[in-house]
Amino acid sequence: MAKRYRAEQVGSLLRPTELLEARADHAEGKLSQEDLRSIEDRSILQALDNQRQVGLEILTDGEMRRASWLHDMAGAVDGFVPRKIMLDWKGPGGAVEASQALAAGAKLRKVRQMTGHELPFLKKNAPGPFKITLPAPSNFMLASYQAGITDKFYASHEDLLQDLVGIIRDENQWLVSQGVTYIQTDAPFYSHYLDPEKRKQMSTDGRDPDAEFDKAIGGDNASLKGISRENLTVAFHICRGNNRSRWYTEGGYDAIAEKLFGKLDVDTFLLEYDTDRAGGFEPLRLVPRGKTIVLGLVTTKDSKLESQDDLLRRIDQAARYIPLENLAISTQCGFASVAAGNLLSMDEQWRKLELVVNTARKVWG
Repeated sequence: MAKRYRAEQVGSLLRPTELLEARADHAEGKLSQEDLRSIEDRSILQALDNQRQVGLEILTDGEMRRASWLHDMAGAVDGFVPRKIMLDWKGPGGAVEASQALAAGAKLRKVRQMTGHELPFLKKNAPGPFKITLPAPSNFMLASYQAGITDKFYASHEDLLQDLVGIIRDENQWLVSQGVTYIQTDAPFYSHYLDPEKRKQMSTDGRDPDAEFDKAIGGDNASLKGISRENLTVAFHICRGNNRSRWYTEGGYDAIAEKLFGKLDVDTFLLEYDTDRAGGFEPLRLVPRGKTIVLGLVTTKDSKLESQDDLLRRIDQAARYIPLENLAISTQCGFASVAAGNLLSMDEQWRKLELVVNTARKVWG
């Protein structure tokens, strides 16, 4: 049975300066893999201790070993090539920049477990329950399919998705076999199906965004097929991009809510709700009974600390559409979806997480 946590941290945490410098030195050949791993270990131990101190009951390693939230897909899978789609980032220093995802330039073949270098340390050192984060296979159907490259090996986006599903399903099965009790799947590319401009562009290109969304859900569900759900929480996180405090999509959940909540076979949805870009709470009326909605009300994109009264008011507003017992609270996304991190300090990060915990305690006890 899935466990519900009232206060959550989406995944990534700001990297200490020591770790950022160590990774740069390693990239230049100045630091060994062993020495880098030792610094990662120290950073994770400190992050675990800090999470426990602020009162979080479900922990993460902060994705300290990753260059970005999806980096280990290319590291664990042969067939990706250094070509990327471009994303139009909005916000501080907004610009058109390459995605973190690489293009599929051959048949994909998994060569190692994506989280095999992360899980053993967490199992040994986490002082409580922890989550493992994985990218949804559907992300790469959009981010890694490039005409003239990918279509030489995969006739369609759906053909690519089939291989991606197998890769992520294998990872899910392995995690469960290792005793992991919380798997969080990250799917920022779902926001393409809710953003009015992205939907318009898909239609202009002769693609049906609703039909493609159906296929995305089908693929992500297939990556969970056959996996034991006993004592396992499966969560799904949707945001609108998170890179150095910027975003690249906008729009409420209205266009995808019925299919998202009704068809996706997960226990928990972690939803971005920190700004008007996410729309209102009305779509939550479509959430099936028993599913948990984690309201991402506290932003990781800037340093200003939210008012707890405002957070309480917004939770009350959401509870008009879904029972309070089915709600929880979190940040809207991680603090460092890419290693460089968002534009706030380490102290500001921990104050925000402490606010998440204290607000949850005030609402749910």
